[in-house]
Amino acid sequence: MTLRQFKVWRGDGSGGQLNDYQVEVNEGEVVLDVIHRLQATQEPDLACRWNCKAGKCGSCSMEINGMPRLGCMTRMSTFEDDETITVTPLRTFPVIRDLVTDVSFNYQKAVEMPAFAPPPGVEPGEYRMQQVDVDRSQEFRKCIECFLCQNTCHVVRDHEENKPPFSGPRLFIRAAELDMHPLDARHDRKEIAQQSQGLGYCNITKCCTEVCPEHIKITDNAIIPMKERVVDRRYDPLVVFGRKILRRDQLATTVPAGPTVHAGPVTVADDKAPVDFGRETRAPQGPEVNAQGHVNLNEMLSDRSAAASPFGDNITFPVDPKSLNYYHPDR
Repeated sequence: MTLRQFKVWRGDGSGGQLNDYQVEVNEGEVVLDVIHRLQATQEPDLACRWNCKAGKCGSCSMEINGMPRLGCMTRMSTFEDDETITVTPLRTFPVIRDLVTDVSFNYQKAVEMPAFAPPPGVEPGEYRMQQVDVDRSQEFRKCIECFLCQNTCHVVRDHEENKPPFSGPRLFIRAAELDMHPLDARHDRKEIAQQSQGLGYCNITKCCTEVCPEHIKITDNAIIPMKERVVDRRYDPLVVFGRKILRRDQLATTVPAGPTVHAGPVTVADDKAPVDFGRETRAPQGPEVNAQGHVNLNEMLSDRSAAASPFGDNITFPVDPKSLNYYHPDR
């Protein structure tokens, strides 16, 4: 057992300061162990959230030496023996007391996310998916909602005014998961992410991926593919030109003005599920072109162009989950 130097932030929403402590540390301990010993020996009123102590609940999120981390997964052996360890609350969210912050922003944004919309005529327990479809979204379901990605995202970390229009990385992976779900009857997930959740605010610095304790490739497998799928309608020069020469009433509206809170089932044409489990493998289908070989302007403006799915249908089994990603499942 050795004595280590700590700086721990004490205070509340009105202000606070970093206090110096010398705390005993045993071999193999993590930062959360030291915080508990500090509570037991010197600061019994020190506030700190924790639950599972196994890196699966996300409760003990904090900033350790300026880096957003889980206290229960940050081993003391990663620091030098003479290094002072500074522990502070998550900077992006309002401080309640000491290391406890108010993360209700994330739950409010989750409520605004349109829920999974099952196809009509299919009851719970009757959902059937191919294993490859399960593997595509399995990565995103590892999220433990520690909100470290939300905390480190500079869009809201450095700009409080961006919080109302911006949902953040945690909700973007949820939007991507639902967008790739073969049984989700909504077809406007990417447009909602762009227009209502602030997808365009993200400039893909990958800081969210860097701090994720579950090693989810948030940027590469969720945010970038979602941005690519809306870029043709919003930033392609031909589409911009088409929007200028056509009246607004000639362009179909794909997304409501405001987010739909947990919308009910969506009606699908001919009362059929949006997936055919008996479909045959077919070659990728390119966009429609005219006799001169030019892409039809209506095709460019459509929200359902004839291009093949970015996931592809030419999947061979078994699929290695480690080599599978959102945009290129065959790699």
